[in-house]
Amino acid sequence: MEKFSATKGKVCVTGAAGFVASWLIRRLLESGYYVTGTVRDPGDGKKLAHLWELEGARERLRLVKADLMEDGSFDNAVMGCEGVFHTASPVYVAGSDPKVEILDPAITGTLNLLRSCKKNPFLKRVVLTSSSSTVRTRDDIDPNLPLDETSWSSVELCEKLQLWYALAKMLAEKAAWEFARENNMDLVTVLPSFVVGPSLPRQLCFTASHVLGLLKGEAERFSWYGRMGYVHIDDVARCHILVYETGSARGRYLCSSTVLDNHELAALLAKRYPFFPIPARFEAHYGKQDYKFDTSKLQYMGFKFKGIEEMFDDCIQSLYTQGHLP
Repeated sequence: MEKFSATKGKVCVTGAAGFVASWLIRRLLESGYYVTGTVRDPGDGKKLAHLWELEGARERLRLVKADLMEDGSFDNAVMGCEGVFHTASPVYVAGSDPKVEILDPAITGTLNLLRSCKKNPFLKRVVLTSSSSTVRTRDDIDPNLPLDETSWSSVELCEKLQLWYALAKMLAEKAAWEFARENNMDLVTVLPSFVVGPSLPRQLCFTASHVLGLLKGEAERFSWYGRMGYVHIDDVARCHILVYETGSARGRYLCSSTVLDNHELAALLAKRYPFFPIPARFEAHYGKQDYKFDTSKLQYMGFKFKGIEEMFDDCIQSLYTQGHLP
């Protein structure tokens, strides 16, 4: 299978302090890349400490300031980079205006980044972190036909159910594809499901904090996930690097290991970790859901996913190590 180059060059990772981005940077540094990471405040030593602790960071990591909403903000970060990984994404806070807080920033931020990439003559490929929620939020799913990368969620259903994260991810990805076509840019997108695993940042992201809540017996927040795909954070990072390095990679790549209803996940976790007060019942906010993912496109590239047990074992160990669990 064609690879761009055996020698590792310079790449950029946006939203470098985030859950997925931090692990991706770890893997990139281990692979020998020079990495420029974008953050809101490069001087925030406490928030960025975990990045500087990574092996190779002092020699091959540079952190620079960038703002999703500021045109030209990424010019300096991406210049000279052969690859750009766009993981930065706004998070919706319940009760706020979704258009202001997540929809506009997701789309505008993606296009601002791509405009900066267009100015970089050294660019080979952009890898955009999208989401499996851009595939599965539909009311016409055939349970006998697994969803693959050709599927797109329904804008109307996302709006009806107020699934602003899914809508923002979908609109941002579609805007990216349109920009890439118009500007002849090499774009590949990765669509992870619910990401589970050890957290490098000390402050837990939303999904990791929801897993922590589940382990402590909280059912409400997890009940809103319903049926969900799950994937190990290391698989997400490895997938990003694989589709970047594989010259023949094209289009979208679903990145998900196992699909479970929340009560199926809870039963599995309760049996494996009987010392946690994991709830047995969840409110069914979306009614009956019945879908699976077809990840054969990624598996045909030789990719193998870690199992549900390993991702939660690693996640729980990390929660203990960081003091989130007693």
